[in-house]
Amino acid sequence: MEYNFKKIEKKWQIYWKKKKIFNKKILSKKKKYYILNMFPYPSGEGLHVGHPIGYIASDIYARYKNSQGENVINPIGFDSFGLPTEQYSIQTGIHPNIMTKINIKRYKIQLLRLGISFDWDRELNTSDSTYFKWTQWMFRKMFNSWYDKKLEKARSIKILINEFNLNGNRNINAFSTFKKRFSADEWKKKKNFEKEKILQNYRIAFLSKRSVNWCPKLGTVLANDEIKDNLSKRGGYPVYKKRMLQWSLRISAYSERLLNGLNKVNYPENLKKSQKSWIGKESGIKIFFSLEKNEKIKLEIFTIKPYMLFGVTFIIIPLGSYFLERKKITNIVEKQYINDVKKYLLNFSLKEISGIFTGNYVLHPLTKKKIPVYISSFIKDDYNLNSIMCVPAHEIKSYKFAKKFGIKILEVLSIKSSEKIFCINSSFLNGLNLKNSFFFIKKILLKKNFGKKSISFKLKDAVFSRQRYWGEPIPIYYENNIPKTINKLPLLLPYMDISHNEINSPLTRAKFWAWDKKNKKIVYTNLINKKTIFPLETNTMPSWAGSSWYYFRYMDPKNKNFFLNKRKENYWKNVDLYVGGIEHATGHLIYARFWHKFLKDYGLVNSEEPFKKIINQGMILVKSAIIYRNKKKKYYISYSLFLLKKKNDFQKINIDIKYIKNKNEVDIEKIKTWRSEFKNSKFILDNGKFTCNRILEKMSKSKYNVINPDFIYNKYGADTLRMYEMFLGPLEKSKIWNLKNIDGIYNFLKKFWNFFHKKGKFYVDENYPSKEELEILYKTIKKIKNSLESFSFNIPISEFMIFLNKLIRMKCYKRQILEPITILFSFYAPHISEEIWYKLGKKKSIYFANFPKNNLNSLLEKYFNYPVTFNGKFRFKIKFKKSEQIQKIEKKLLNNEKIILFLKNKKPKKIFIIMNKIINIVF
Repeated sequence: MEYNFKKIEKKWQIYWKKKKIFNKKILSKKKKYYILNMFPYPSGEGLHVGHPIGYIASDIYARYKNSQGENVINPIGFDSFGLPTEQYSIQTGIHPNIMTKINIKRYKIQLLRLGISFDWDRELNTSDSTYFKWTQWMFRKMFNSWYDKKLEKARSIKILINEFNLNGNRNINAFSTFKKRFSADEWKKKKNFEKEKILQNYRIAFLSKRSVNWCPKLGTVLANDEIKDNLSKRGGYPVYKKRMLQWSLRISAYSERLLNGLNKVNYPENLKKSQKSWIGKESGIKIFFSLEKNEKIKLEIFTIKPYMLFGVTFIIIPLGSYFLERKKITNIVEKQYINDVKKYLLNFSLKEISGIFTGNYVLHPLTKKKIPVYISSFIKDDYNLNSIMCVPAHEIKSYKFAKKFGIKILEVLSIKSSEKIFCINSSFLNGLNLKNSFFFIKKILLKKNFGKKSISFKLKDAVFSRQRYWGEPIPIYYENNIPKTINKLPLLLPYMDISHNEINSPLTRAKFWAWDKKNKKIVYTNLINKKTIFPLETNTMPSWAGSSWYYFRYMDPKNKNFFLNKRKENYWKNVDLYVGGIEHATGHLIYARFWHKFLKDYGLVNSEEPFKKIINQGMILVKSAIIYRNKKKKYYISYSLFLLKKKNDFQKINIDIKYIKNKNEVDIEKIKTWRSEFKNSKFILDNGKFTCNRILEKMSKSKYNVINPDFIYNKYGADTLRMYEMFLGPLEKSKIWNLKNIDGIYNFLKKFWNFFHKKGKFYVDENYPSKEELEILYKTIKKIKNSLESFSFNIPISEFMIFLNKLIRMKCYKRQILEPITILFSFYAPHISEEIWYKLGKKKSIYFANFPKNNLNSLLEKYFNYPVTFNGKFRFKIKFKKSEQIQKIEKKLLNNEKIILFLKNKKPKKIFIIMNKIINIVF
């Protein structure tokens, strides 16, 4: 009988959906197991073959855990807000809401075809108002919270305000940027806007001027992980530093807890290492540098290398420094330099070694020598955002800057080897090694009050504003420039044309975007009177807002009254297994852990960490297509000619691999119609051809190198794709996509199917298996179980192949052998297994079948301990050799003292002996 995968897969996908086989409810008597995949962003391109690898692996494990009697939840949803959809909408004119619905529909069709045991009743979309209502509610709670360092938790802002009214801020130990002390009387005398200005330094969700990554072409702020080489990862557009009034979350308050929490979770070591590095806890010293002309103003600069202090020859004020704020800039910049500095701040470049002298100096704390102060974006220090001390002799970027501006370069370390480093040109430190010099100078600086001990973290507060339309509206309106929260949620986006200029958010042009405070509703913008109708916040939330807590909503997706029912949270608690890419280690995973801890502070959830165990699936690698654009003249050059040019003059641009012809030739005409930036561009050919470079990279929509799984579904079937992706290698390792080997997996599935069909008819042998057959089965069960427990999902496929070959060689078609192996096979190839299970006469889905028992130890024992019953009542056990014949067992039973005692001199009417099972004596 032919293996018709299209018919089989369609049949069971319809059955599973109709019967809701994978939908789960709370079953308190069953042990829960919560499996989660990092949910997809529904782009217009749909799934590519790199996406399913994590879904398939987690599905195999979900089915395995379910077969062991655990109550497994395996939900799915869509991270549906974000910049890519907005950009596509601007290009096509299709509203992002409509585009998102179209994309989600396509994704669902593709995911359903994979046969994943997703609980679709729990589906959620972050752009659905019933979901983002609670994202807005949580933001509002953060706005109305501050962080108590004494209790190490977030608390209501009302408690803080009450304390200010009673005692001022003198007894408050808060995580705050506000350093001045005030009394209760001073607080009460302040005007409302002055009070709010102070509170903004305490709130967990707060407004402040931040130096951000501004991309004019995309019209929005970008996170650090959205940028590479000062260009946006999406589109390759220039990114600039710009100070903007932004909403931020005070995630830095949670630095210590985020660090300590890593000791309580089972994460890959490289992921933990990435998070520790991102949080970046360091113990060192803050050194004070006084301004030459105003010694009251001190620059506090953190360092873990105070022994290099004598090598400091200039100070950098970074572009994000608070010293450059309008009211403070005159403290750091001399009057005659102000205009030049302001001009520089408007026209600086991230790409070049640029900077400008402030006309000001600081005094070296020990030598009292003058050290010049510059403003620049070229040198960065994650621990010092306001001022940086530079030692050009021992720092590459400082050296380049000093060379360009003619600044003195003074060596202060003699490096003879990695272990023999001594101080030179450093006064009293000369001749000391690093360890001794560290403690010596630290002691002196502290004693003379030139510094103070400090523990610093690299982790900074997260910018929460985005100049986009397609994101969660921030539930804030402004009354006399004071931010006020909106209590009536959800706050919905206005339906509008979202094409926008390069400076402001699209919502600044919205005609229906003002808040009627009295009637608690959105009204037309032209009605703003600043008495009862006020302007609304025009920025939206970042895409990571909705993905920071979605795992909770899966526990209770239909709840209209709250984001999560307490009883359900107590049952599901947190995620037992989280599967996703390592690229989210310092973005999503940090934000989600912070968000979780904030909710824990208010007793809204019970656990401290959201994810017990994380597995990072490796990347699927495929050859990208790269073309090169001249940075200044903006023309594109054939790769064959590019090889002869200066590489630094050109920018790498990824193009869609579907536009590549033979021998890496690019179809230029199709490229020009693909994206607007290519339409009128100049392409320099080589002998009439334009070639591209092919580089092995991660399969990604952003790199335009994706392969659609629909082709594989149609040619080979979903079961083949599932098994092939697992067969490629260990889950956590990167794998090169190559279709050459997929035929082997497809042929194996046909072989498995044909084994159950003799001469075109389904056949199974009802006879009891031999010891050899059982031994092979039990050993296979053990190997597969061990592989699943260690998440080695590639190994069982080889075991299936070996086992099938043995069955064919032995001509074993025994039911007691085939049923267990079909259950195991269903974890990997559920469609074909479900069909075989049905043909084996089973009425319930194979999904509900128990994990096969491994009785190998029992099989290999020489003796069997028979339970002995008299007239059906159990009395005792007695051992006989497994190979002992029934007649010999019966003879020994009649002479056994215990049996004679129970019979009381009566003759047994009948002795029933079921080999290696039970003995029943009737008398």
